[in-house]
Amino acid sequence: MPVEIHISRAGPYDATAMAAIHRTCFAKPWDAAAMAQFLASPDVLCLMGSVADSSGGIAGGMLIARRAADEAELLTLAVAPACRNAGLGTALLKSAMNLLREAGAVRLFLEVEEGNEAALRLYRSLGGEPVGRRPGYYEGRADAAIFSLALSPPAADDGACQQEARPSIHAQGRDERKPA
Repeated sequence: MPVEIHISRAGPYDATAMAAIHRTCFAKPWDAAAMAQFLASPDVLCLMGSVADSSGGIAGGMLIARRAADEAELLTLAVAPACRNAGLGTALLKSAMNLLREAGAVRLFLEVEEGNEAALRLYRSLGGEPVGRRPGYYEGRADAAIFSLALSPPAADDGACQQEARPSIHAQGRDERKPA
C-alpha cells in the first residue's frame, strides 16, 4: 500500500508530540520540557515526520541534530513502532543532512547502540562510516558505535538520476509492512 511521507521543521507546538514519539522508542525518553529547550535553541535542527495512507495520517517520527561550526551531531532519531518500515527514518535523516549541509556543516556525527541493526543499516546506507566506540555508553552497559557521515554537496546531476526532494515536499514511499 503506498504511503506519503511528509517532513517539516518542528515548532514550539510540537514539543509534546516529539516527547510522545520519543517515549515509544527509548527506555529513558526525553520529556516535553527537554524538547522545548531543543526547539528554542538556534543551533538545533528539529524535524517532525508523518506518514499517511488511504486510512489517514500520523505524526510518527522526529529528529534532533545540533550544528557547531562545520560539524553536526545527531542527538536523536525516533520512529514510532507503528510507522516503521515505511521509509520515515530515511526521509528524516536525508532531510536533516540536506538542511545541515545548507547551513554549512560538512560532517554529521552520531552514536548508535551496536545492537541496533536497523539504525546501523540506515547509517551505512547513507554513507556512514564507523569511526570509534564508546564502551558502556548506553543503559545496561551496551556499547555505542560512533559514525561519521559526510555532508559534501551532491554530485552534479548528469540527468541519470533525479534530484532529491526538499524537506517540505511530500515524498512517496512504499509501505513494506504489508504485501503490495
